[in-house]
Amino acid sequence: MPKKRESRGRRKGAKGKTGTIQCDNCGRLVPADKAICVTRMYSPVDRALAEELEKRGAIITRYPVTKCYCVSCAIHYGIIKIRPEKERKPKRFEL
Repeated sequence: MPKKRESRGRRKGAKGKTGTIQCDNCGRLVPADKAICVTRMYSPVDRALAEELEKRGAIITRYPVTKCYCVSCAIHYGIIKIRPEKERKPKRFEL
């Protein structure tokens, strides 16, 4: 069976087996090198209030929060996009 992409959709290299992690949205078990992880800054203070406090000189700390998604949830949330047909790997027709 032909492989669809050279990396088989993973960032594994020659590591052998990798562990699994749970998708933060649906709970599906995904290989750690295949999951799409996004790090965003989180502030416990409301945005409007934080801007007002920063104008007065207060320092509001923000915390990095990393969430890992399976491919299906990452596509659903728009984190990754489906490539148009022109940009995809061309199909080979074998007889």
